[in-house]
Amino acid sequence: MTKRDASLFLLVALLILGTGVFQSWNAALAIVNMGLISAIMALGVNMQWGYAGLFNVGVMGFVALGGLGAVLVSMPPVPEAWSAGGTRVLLALAVGAGALVAAVTAWKRMAKGRVRGLAVLAILIVGFFAYRAVFDPAVEAIEAVDPARTGYLGGLGLPILLGWPVGGLLAAGAAWLIGKTALGLRSDYLAIATLGIAEIIIAVLKNEDWLSRGVKNVNGIPRPVPYEIDLQNSAGFVARAEAWGIDPVTASTIFVKLCYMGLFALVLLGLIWLSQKALNSPWGRMMRAIRDNEVAAEAMGKDVKARHLQIFILGSIVCGIAGAMMTTLDGQLTPSSYQPLRFTFLVWVMVIVGGSGNNWGAVLGGFLIWFLWVQVEPFGNALMGLITSGMADGSALKAHLLQSTAHMRLLTMGVILLLVLRFSPRGLIPER
Repeated sequence: MTKRDASLFLLVALLILGTGVFQSWNAALAIVNMGLISAIMALGVNMQWGYAGLFNVGVMGFVALGGLGAVLVSMPPVPEAWSAGGTRVLLALAVGAGALVAAVTAWKRMAKGRVRGLAVLAILIVGFFAYRAVFDPAVEAIEAVDPARTGYLGGLGLPILLGWPVGGLLAAGAAWLIGKTALGLRSDYLAIATLGIAEIIIAVLKNEDWLSRGVKNVNGIPRPVPYEIDLQNSAGFVARAEAWGIDPVTASTIFVKLCYMGLFALVLLGLIWLSQKALNSPWGRMMRAIRDNEVAAEAMGKDVKARHLQIFILGSIVCGIAGAMMTTLDGQLTPSSYQPLRFTFLVWVMVIVGGSGNNWGAVLGGFLIWFLWVQVEPFGNALMGLITSGMADGSALKAHLLQSTAHMRLLTMGVILLLVLRFSPRGLIPER
């Protein structure tokens, strides 16, 4: 890392420290925690785009699967729901998987021709109806179990930290399925395919109440850190807070955020260390060679499709881990909050502004863009309030200017992206 790179990180740190001094330390730590998660997301996208040139616009689909992994691992199981239809759901999924395996086997073993196509079609149709015959009644029974509080199967009741790698594994499974079918497409078609698949994943989470409660959300996800109310009821903690001259309520919220920051920072440091080792290894040089010239790399005997699938899965794992961390921080899974176009765009801005192909650039972009995303609107409100302070109350122009601050975030992201592409097209910390 050069002195210039370090100065850019120092600038972002000063911006966050300024937030703590002039606004509140709770707000500053909230920016740091989501900045850490954003940096991990940007790191995953940078692996796919910066290493291999894969244009993935379905980032939010993998992030959502990571959140689902946290729920499936940490939430307690619902015994009544399992008794009502849990076993039948597993049986239905097994029937569906068996039908797919039978169809693939028939396609591979039968001779080419019309008979093979009809046989595969018949297997899929019969398998579909058999699957729905078992699945639908089971789901209705599960969702009828106290729908106001549960209405789903729940999870395994294990520590939430185990949900983070499981979220990565769920994202990896989806990436493998997507990669086997879509990685042969050109970059623009790959982008369309990944965006469509992300929408499908999020639609499933919104509508399959038995799995994730759908739009009713999963609340009360267990924490890996203490609860504020428990700290406030602890005589020792209250005494230490008062000794420091801090209100116990404020001290408890700051302490919890610091605990989250420590966990997230450990994950980010581990991932950045691994990704730097990989990037500077022969494998990393091979990936960049494939990115720069696929034809030449293939002529040298490299399996381009296999390497693309590999890096696509690795980047998706990182995004899935970030999704599990974000759900842990929020304490709930809210499928309707995953908006692929809006937040995928934001992660891509982080990668491009930071410097695609450079892991430290992706981390810098994650922190900087998230800080601006959070702070632009309050800054915009203050600026417009100052500009319109001399205008008469009830003025149409004053009302319009004050209402326009709601659009400052997207406007600012666009302006920053244009400025970086104009004056530093390879990003603030370019690939070396």
